[in-house]
Amino acid sequence: MNASGPGYPLASLYVGDLHPDVTEAMLYEKFSPAGPIMSIRVCRDVATRRSLGYAYINFQQPVDAERALDTMNFEVIKGRPIRIMWSQRDPGLRKSGVGNVFIKNLDDSIDNKALYDTFSTFGNILSCKVVCDENGSRGYGFVHFETHEAATRAIETMNGMLLNDRKVFVGHFKSRKEREAEVGARAIEFTNVYIKNFGDDMDDDRLREIFSRFGKTLSVKVMMDNSGRSKGFGFVNFEKHEEAQKAVADMNGKEINGRVLYVGRAQKRLERQSELKRKFEQMKQERVNRYQGVNLYVKNLDDGIDDERLRKEFSPYGTITSAKVMTEGGRSKGFGFVCFSSPEEATKAVTEMNGRIVSTKPLYVALAQRKEERKAILTNQYMQRLATMRALPGPLLGSFQTPPGYFLPPMPQPQTRTAFYGPSPVVPVRPATRWSAQPSRPPSVYPEATPILRAAVPPRRLLSNISTTRQASTQVPRVPPQAQRVANIGTQTVSTRLPSSSALPRGAQQYKYSSSARNMQPMGHMPAVVAPQVGEPAVHVQGQEPLTASLLAAAPPQEQKQMIGERLYPLIHVMHPSLAGKITGMLLEIDNSELLLLLESPDSLRSKCSSTLEQLTSSPCALLSD
Repeated sequence: MNASGPGYPLASLYVGDLHPDVTEAMLYEKFSPAGPIMSIRVCRDVATRRSLGYAYINFQQPVDAERALDTMNFEVIKGRPIRIMWSQRDPGLRKSGVGNVFIKNLDDSIDNKALYDTFSTFGNILSCKVVCDENGSRGYGFVHFETHEAATRAIETMNGMLLNDRKVFVGHFKSRKEREAEVGARAIEFTNVYIKNFGDDMDDDRLREIFSRFGKTLSVKVMMDNSGRSKGFGFVNFEKHEEAQKAVADMNGKEINGRVLYVGRAQKRLERQSELKRKFEQMKQERVNRYQGVNLYVKNLDDGIDDERLRKEFSPYGTITSAKVMTEGGRSKGFGFVCFSSPEEATKAVTEMNGRIVSTKPLYVALAQRKEERKAILTNQYMQRLATMRALPGPLLGSFQTPPGYFLPPMPQPQTRTAFYGPSPVVPVRPATRWSAQPSRPPSVYPEATPILRAAVPPRRLLSNISTTRQASTQVPRVPPQAQRVANIGTQTVSTRLPSSSALPRGAQQYKYSSSARNMQPMGHMPAVVAPQVGEPAVHVQGQEPLTASLLAAAPPQEQKQMIGERLYPLIHVMHPSLAGKITGMLLEIDNSELLLLLESPDSLRSKCSSTLEQLTSSPCALLSD
């Protein structure tokens, strides 16, 4: 295969049919023997973050990508054979259908690899897939050749041949529109007629006798069950289209043995389902258009409110065509719908009734929306918030960070928060690493820049599954040497004493690690700021103020992980000094409630750290740095 041919992105592979649990680390371990990898991305759902079942792998060299495609295609990962092909960034080739072949009537034993091996003799294959469901193969598949000539050779050779003792059909792929157009053309000239609702006392001879007066019948069949009784429907195939059309026109709606017959053009199941779906969508759209702007959604209803009470509460605002409280098992589900006769009345009802207390609860009233519309709006809002968070400049961290390999380039930080210190002047300094055992990163081109905390996942340049940036900010004051300093960082009060300047080498910065602030430089004496006591169960760590669930909830989401990490790191450092930074970063991916439980239980924390350490040491890319 030629990796640099037209349509191929340089050294980029598509990997499909992945198990939902397959991660970037697993793919790196599988594909790294083929050659150096630039990036791996498992595509995931925006809202749920679940794997969509495919990924993209970018190699540094096209020859390495070609080697992986030739040697690793259809290998098994977590019980599923993977499917590899060149990444086609331009969808034009896929959608054009050029070189795409459709195969049907396949034996259940034929999988992707068997189909690939069978058709690869006719030319270079871009992709190959047997369509499957939860029960296995559905009996058809597709092979996309690089050229139209290769597809034509495959069709001429394989169409009508036996594969595993089954005669297969091989033909050019046709889009749904093309197939529907062909079905429509056949429908105009139909000869096969479908008859139903004639009861269980009908047989082939009697049905032929009834319909033979319209013309010559080629076949007549009444469908029977296992006991030999009629299922109430059958088929009559006429020789000419005009005869079949006349039979439909005369017999549809006629009575036989007290039953009204249905007579119409015979349709395949897929065609009939498509037609019913179109009718249903049309009816649904008409209903939406009819109630657009006049139907209200009302929730937070009291259990005692029924349809009549709901109608009575909203009747002062206009003419109500319907009012319904949704119930389950005779009990209210807490929401319902009120439909007015005009949009003006509905708008007035929303304005007046939203937030009004009825019985014991304040109502929520808004225009009713379809499920798809509401989901689209919520997804759009989520994406806007995500884009806003990513656009924010990176603020100063608290007192913990992950190893240098997991950092983005530092960014300038504007002064946005008020310091928790006295009136003395505050001079911001660039903090160094607090507890990471690894050497610090080289200084940024921005002298006042501060790092951004990243989740403990594989390096950015290797793996692109990067979690949302968690950010927190503070300010670091200067204090004079030999001075007692007491500072409140966020919600913590800590008192420490700095060593004298004579105890440090000449030119060394007088920084000291503390449990609440990083690398503070001297400043004037300040009074202590004492945090209020909270009368509820709290997580205690020696030298730090108790952390409670309410105190954590009161903090902004960006600072909650920082507060927990301040208490988590010292405990982990005692058990694993050299990897405390990495383990802390990985544990902070856990839900906050579970982290509070870990802080309360030393045994649980020790067990969790051990499992995290095993994960670190077993993954080939978890310990890599930038």
